[in-house]
Amino acid sequence: MDRAKAAVPEESKAAGADFLQLDVGEAPPGGRADWLAARLRSAIADGRAPVGTRLPASRVLAAELGVSRGVVTEAYQRLAEDGQVAGRGRAGTVVVATPAAVVTRPPEPRRAPQVFATRPGVDAFDELRAVPAQVDLTPGVPDLAAFPRAAWLRAERAVLHRMTPAALGYGDPAGTPALRLAVANWLARNRGVRADPAEVVIVAGVSQALGLLARVLHDRGTHTVAVEDPGSLGVRQHLVYSGLATPPIPVDDSGLCVDELERSGAPAVLLTPAHQFPTGVVLDGDRRRRLLRWARDGGLAVEDDYDAEHRYDRPPVPALRAMAPDRVCYVGSISKLLAPALRIGWMLVPPALHADVVAAKRAADLGNAALPQLVLAELMESGALERHLRLLRHRHVRRRDAMIRAVRAYLPGAVVHGAAAGLHLMVTLPGDVDDRVLAAAALRRGVKVHPLSWHSRRPQPPGLVLGYAATPPSEIDRALSTVADAVTPPRDQGVRVRVDLLEGHELLDQPGRGGAEGGW
Repeated sequence: MDRAKAAVPEESKAAGADFLQLDVGEAPPGGRADWLAARLRSAIADGRAPVGTRLPASRVLAAELGVSRGVVTEAYQRLAEDGQVAGRGRAGTVVVATPAAVVTRPPEPRRAPQVFATRPGVDAFDELRAVPAQVDLTPGVPDLAAFPRAAWLRAERAVLHRMTPAALGYGDPAGTPALRLAVANWLARNRGVRADPAEVVIVAGVSQALGLLARVLHDRGTHTVAVEDPGSLGVRQHLVYSGLATPPIPVDDSGLCVDELERSGAPAVLLTPAHQFPTGVVLDGDRRRRLLRWARDGGLAVEDDYDAEHRYDRPPVPALRAMAPDRVCYVGSISKLLAPALRIGWMLVPPALHADVVAAKRAADLGNAALPQLVLAELMESGALERHLRLLRHRHVRRRDAMIRAVRAYLPGAVVHGAAAGLHLMVTLPGDVDDRVLAAAALRRGVKVHPLSWHSRRPQPPGLVLGYAATPPSEIDRALSTVADAVTPPRDQGVRVRVDLLEGHELLDQPGRGGAEGGW
């Protein structure tokens, strides 16, 4: 037996693992982490490691492969940053999502999707969402693969353990006391807003908050709410559906132009002062003071605290509500922090409107579901939500930086706006470009983007609004390369759409900039 052992040269003993039949001998020198991450990613993509698969412990796999534990943890970390695996505590590292399919050749030519062919209707977002795509850069979409499932389950078990039978009955339409207290504490800690829990109204996201407020204002004789321009198309659609006129107020590098608001005569305005959508600008100090003077003179400011938590390269911006609680209606949600599907948000309304808003909420649905409210309250009060936010900030910075690099590499001459915070970038393009034609061309090639003109009503430079939070860096690079394939730089000026890629030639007859006149 000893002679037989001696007959086997030491270097012929290849280290390997039964898991996926991994053979470290295939790895190039100095590239073991890259090799292992690629092998794992391939196994997840082709179904050998489907969603729910528990990966070997890093210590065990490192021993089997004969490599340092750091090689395995680095490979696992790369997949975690791509949203394909997630740590589950004692349950180990688990596959939670499959990667997007790698495209080896351009898709077969097909007709340009009609969603960009005309002015966006009320179903434009539903229509765009239904179009299949290889990479989705839709703005406002959070990293759903990062949802803290383990923390949510722990909080839910804790809630169910101590929940009384009475808590499962009909409750206060303004929300469960536990969540209203947790939201008040959260806003005090993170936004500098002091509020009594009794002031908080729990709603089904910002969209319902705006609908309830629109109904109350309409009943009180207010039929106009000014909006930012450029500004969110979806928000404007909610207000218009509720019967309100939405005159556009320009936005510049300092935020909402308050002098234009004053000249408009609008009694109320909806704005995103912490991170304006889509430009990303912050309402500066002088504009804030002027806006608050306007509000104290009888105006109502509706503050959508959009993306306020997601900041990276700038200090926090105080909420307007903290400075004028009697004249500012504050709305927020966890859609970008956890998931839109939870449908949980909150409102702080001036005392004169509070009873009417609660009555409207009662008439709408008798209040949000209690169990998710209680679980969210547990996450907020335990500190788990802050920990999750810190994790997201780290991941978002990597993805934002990847998008900025890709824009510079593939769209020379384009200008990036709003990079210091948020989940999206606004990119303005040089030259004579119809951004809806460009968005349609990108969609035909498998990449979803928003044309800036969707969110503009006055003439604006052409551009795109690109979400990065839900997309791994490698996919961001591939997506921007695809967008670049839809444009070509002529000799005399910036970026021009490649018309030969568009079978939907009817798009070329549509106006390129300026959007619609009036609310859509």
